[in-house]
Amino acid sequence: MTIYFDKETKIFHLQTNQSSYLFQVVNNDYLAHLYWGKRVRSTSMPKSLRYIDRGFSGNPNKEDRTFSLDTLPQEYPAYGHTDFRSPAVHIETADGGRITDLRYVSHEILPGKRRLEGLPATYVEDTSEADTLKVSMLDEVTQLHVTLIYTVYATRNAITRAVHVENKGEDTLGLEKVASMSVDFRETDFEMINLPGAHVRERDIERAPLRRGMQSVESRRGSSSHHQNPFIALVREETTETTGEVYGFSLVYSGNFKAEVEVDQTCQSRVIMGINDFDFKWLLKPAETFQTPEVVMVYTDQGLNDMSRMYHDLYGRRLARGKHRDAERPVLINNWEATYFDFNEDKILTIADKAKDTGVELFVLDDGWFGKRDDDFTSLGDWFVYDEKLPSGLKTLAEKINKMGMQFGLWFEPEMVSPESELYKAHPDWCLHVPNRRRSESRNQLVLDFSRPDVCDEMIQRVTAILESAPISYVKWDMNRNMTEIGSHYWPKEQQKEVAHRYMLGLYRVMETITAKFPEILFESCSGGGGRFDPGMLYYMPQTWTSDNTDAISRLRIQYGTSLVYPISSMGSHVSEVPNHQVGRITPLETRGHVAMDGNLGYELDVTKLSDEEISGIKTQVDLYKSIRQTIQYGTFYRLVSPFETGNYGSIHVSETKDKAVFIYVHTLAEANGLFKAVKLQGLDPETDYCVLETNDVYSGDSLMHIGLNVPYANHDFKSTLYRLEAVK
Repeated sequence: MTIYFDKETKIFHLQTNQSSYLFQVVNNDYLAHLYWGKRVRSTSMPKSLRYIDRGFSGNPNKEDRTFSLDTLPQEYPAYGHTDFRSPAVHIETADGGRITDLRYVSHEILPGKRRLEGLPATYVEDTSEADTLKVSMLDEVTQLHVTLIYTVYATRNAITRAVHVENKGEDTLGLEKVASMSVDFRETDFEMINLPGAHVRERDIERAPLRRGMQSVESRRGSSSHHQNPFIALVREETTETTGEVYGFSLVYSGNFKAEVEVDQTCQSRVIMGINDFDFKWLLKPAETFQTPEVVMVYTDQGLNDMSRMYHDLYGRRLARGKHRDAERPVLINNWEATYFDFNEDKILTIADKAKDTGVELFVLDDGWFGKRDDDFTSLGDWFVYDEKLPSGLKTLAEKINKMGMQFGLWFEPEMVSPESELYKAHPDWCLHVPNRRRSESRNQLVLDFSRPDVCDEMIQRVTAILESAPISYVKWDMNRNMTEIGSHYWPKEQQKEVAHRYMLGLYRVMETITAKFPEILFESCSGGGGRFDPGMLYYMPQTWTSDNTDAISRLRIQYGTSLVYPISSMGSHVSEVPNHQVGRITPLETRGHVAMDGNLGYELDVTKLSDEEISGIKTQVDLYKSIRQTIQYGTFYRLVSPFETGNYGSIHVSETKDKAVFIYVHTLAEANGLFKAVKLQGLDPETDYCVLETNDVYSGDSLMHIGLNVPYANHDFKSTLYRLEAVK
């Protein structure tokens, strides 16, 4: 059992193998947060709640001026009754009232973990893996019933939170904000880490001290976005990769989100995370329910690397699903940067024929194979084969590539429509739009209205028809613009603020249907690269195209930042040609290969234009990667050298049994008369001796971790090193 309730003190104790989370029913059935941090044995703890009369903090009970919701560390705060801080839930009643007074009613403790209706979420394969607590709260005036859902993963040191809302009253309610979780810390001695960025510059690591007032990261773009990620962490000033306290918050959702941290008058810190309340309102009719996405919370006092390993393990094993979850991912070649739209069947077959000699296992046909698609002005939505380019059809092309010994994959963008398309001409109201307003285009396309069941059904049918027509082993599911004019012809005016979330529910239904129907296909999500790299997508598609920026040196920061939350098995990483198409940089093939091997290796270049020496180099890379990919994709990952701090990069992947490891180091800029570098490794068995296969040197595990491993002297820019370590028998 991981969840305990003390009937005398009314304290709930949620206990993982490393952490404890406690809250209590206090004064007239309010829920007060007590503690979250390093594991404690029981609820017999120093009295943590203290009260004092604080000016300008109102009192629910006028007889007790020391008790105020404005200063109480609450478990799920509501708006309107003496708490002036940001609420987790905010409603509007039929008569225009906006007050909510949630009180504890009851609770139940259940083995295992239930699915969240219509939403992606972590799961269990056996009920013994986790326990779930459901705490029922009620606003008596409106009869709004709120259930706080906690799941405790005992051995994975994670707690998930979500909220289920039901209208048990007689009037329709307007949910204007309903967050997935809230935590009130009774201190402010934290720094906040988040992952900001932009298209082709995703997931930088930003870290700054908390200040009084409100700090938030959010997306209002209709997706989790390139610009922020649905993740934050609170850390201590002294926290590093290997030491110090970390509180991680990660939202399993792919749409508009908000993570906010408010430091109040008494220097308490309130963290709230969930669906963004900007331009959101959900009408909840009598007997109707609303389910929030879940937030995955982890705590460690062993630094950021430890937090990352917790997320990697949970998301890699209990969020990603299907046969590909634990399977080695194939080495692929994608024709996008090789040809863009300018290809025909002969060109594709020529590239595939050349690639097969390098050991590549999967050929991916990217944008341009459908409708009359010669550029990005037309044909999205017309998911039928472009006969002029592929006169023999997809089936024949795929079979020819299969005969070369490779699998065949295909690019889709099912959520979009081109104004120049047969689909748009037939159904101009099927895109997101607002009457009497322009339909703003981005990349010459509009967003299909996935809040509509009929649009979702049509896309399921069209994508299914293609996937059934040919031996397709892989799908790259792209989404290349964010939402504007968020409105729907399908929904009445009073429900227009529901459209953005209904879109996500529709998209999740489409993805669930298609991925369940084609379990043999490996699906990779994409949104202009990493614009929707979030836990929600990983539930349906176990890997994501990490960024449209294929430059190896740019990728050091992108992949390092991504690894803060997301497992290596989820990161697509390709070798492209030089000068690089995004930044014009010329980087050695070896370095491009080593950086791409730090994720799921692929290639994105025209191999028919390469020299024999370059083809031989790619073959060597592919052979090397196949020998280490189990360790790379499913080993334990440690960040060693930060490109954000040093400009250089270092990482190590250690096998589960610690008998193998792969060390990667990239020195970006050489210096005249430069310094020798050694890197302290992590994760090895200190009692084991390891042979570095590339040098045939043998070192003890403890010396590699405490003294360090020498890396070759950097005598030119962008020099990389990959060392394989094997335990000496």
